[in-house]
Amino acid sequence: MSEPLKIAVVGSGIGAAHIQGFHELPDLFEVKVLCDVNAERATPVAEKYGIRKVVGTFDEVCRRPDIDIIDICTPPSLHLEQIKRVLKSGKHVICEKPLVGSLAALDAVSRLAKKSGCQVMPIFQYRFGHGLQKLKYLVDRKLTGKAFAFNVDVAWWRSGEYYNNPWRGKRATELGGALLSQAIHAVDMILYILGPVKSVFGRTTTRVNPIEVEDCAAMSIEMADGSLGTMSVTLGSAAEISRHRFTFRHLAAESNTQPYANSREPWIFSFSAESAETRITEALKQFEPLPEGYAGQFYRFHQALRDGTELPVTLADARATLEVIAGAYYSSETGEPVSLPLGPGHPKYETL
Repeated sequence: MSEPLKIAVVGSGIGAAHIQGFHELPDLFEVKVLCDVNAERATPVAEKYGIRKVVGTFDEVCRRPDIDIIDICTPPSLHLEQIKRVLKSGKHVICEKPLVGSLAALDAVSRLAKKSGCQVMPIFQYRFGHGLQKLKYLVDRKLTGKAFAFNVDVAWWRSGEYYNNPWRGKRATELGGALLSQAIHAVDMILYILGPVKSVFGRTTTRVNPIEVEDCAAMSIEMADGSLGTMSVTLGSAAEISRHRFTFRHLAAESNTQPYANSREPWIFSFSAESAETRITEALKQFEPLPEGYAGQFYRFHQALRDGTELPVTLADARATLEVIAGAYYSSETGEPVSLPLGPGHPKYETL
């Protein structure tokens, strides 16, 4: 058996959840270093997971020869420069969402990654819940039939206290609001199941808290396959839910409504005919569940590095999701639908 890959996690906020994911796969990964400018916050996390080394500077992590992968869990405005520094140090990168704050920056990361020969994996751990994975399994085997429509709700709660953290709610440091920071997972789940987006019409507003970025949004989306969908987002819901509902010719699939776990089971599958139910039920007997959440994404990442295959989440995936959000922002500003893709020369290419 090969040695576990050696990890340095940077940031002990959401980074603690990443460490838990690595901790669930001890044969594959070992977290050797936790880096955080706040030692008081990092030390108890390190103690909980038996991480022997806590450091306070990013450069020290990049210089360590015993690290294979640096996992970036810092505020969004820091991601781009940190990714560049990791790639220049010759290490692989895992990075929390949003990966970067513009399509131009993402394209620059893609070029640098290709030049370095190292891998960059964006985090979209919601993909790997067993409920969504079963639907993906059926779509990939062409058992669902043509996609017709989808409906998505992201109704969460963020109090004023949440924004006491100095980087939250500010455009310069959070880079965007509810679409970019919270609902980005829900957008990725749509693309994961249905493929690319053809056009988007969006509205964004700030109604819940006095912040610089949006905390409510609505989108109408046309997919490249012709299917249509809507998505509503708010950070002012007393009852928190997340919901995805996909309608296909042979199947309707509806998630549970757990706000931070709706890709996991249970999902409700409804069938258009008894013959479709028989085919799909038989196919699902062959479904083999893998780990979920962060552990699920890290497990697949290890497989991809080992086998030289495509990462479970790619830079192209991150770009496609960011492109939808950029289009929604531009649509909200102009009052017009926006066709995708967006490239150099578009007003939202250089900045959101």
